[in-house]
Amino acid sequence: MKRGLEGPEPEERPSPTGRRNKQGIRIDPEVEATHEPRRTVISALVTHEPGVLSDVSGLFSRRQFNIESLTVGPTEDEDRARITIVVEEPDPGIDQIEKQLRKLVPVISVRELEPDAMRRELALIKVDAERPDQVAAVADMYDGKTVDSSPETATIEVTGARQKIEAAIDTFSQFGIREISRTGTTALARGTDRTAAPSSTAQPADEANHDDQYTPADDD
Repeated sequence: MKRGLEGPEPEERPSPTGRRNKQGIRIDPEVEATHEPRRTVISALVTHEPGVLSDVSGLFSRRQFNIESLTVGPTEDEDRARITIVVEEPDPGIDQIEKQLRKLVPVISVRELEPDAMRRELALIKVDAERPDQVAAVADMYDGKTVDSSPETATIEVTGARQKIEAAIDTFSQFGIREISRTGTTALARGTDRTAAPSSTAQPADEANHDDQYTPADDD
């Protein structure tokens, strides 16, 4: 009887781990750990159709990327929507996020935004209103707007960059915070620079992504 090559049984063989880089090569987790995580914003232009957000969120869930926020909304073109994602990952992870997003058929273009891009978030902060004058004064400090008030509570709307929102929440905490709701970050590139637009030579999304779309095997 012919014997195969000697070696450990299949169940005893080491299984490859780690994510793949842009070239499809696996990244050693120990090597990836040498890259410090950084927070960045990724903007994706997608076709405005049912199921797009589910596709994107499912991708992030499978890959276990560290997402801080994900927002989606219409654009100037009613057939397209913009997804803005804030992630905190090392550079190899950020490269992988962009690569995997481009594989999704509804995705038209993907771009990591520059650090000086315009980033805004809206927060609703509901606090105890035992000291209404002081609550109003703090709201003025952060250009906030009182959108609801009662003898017991006041709800303040604050809009701005993440750092401003977090500073406002920290200051309002002196009154006793009842509830907070935050939209997550939305962003645009500055000036005439397009945030996430298809190149003039790009193929239609259904053609350009057909051969490179996501399949379960890509999770290996």
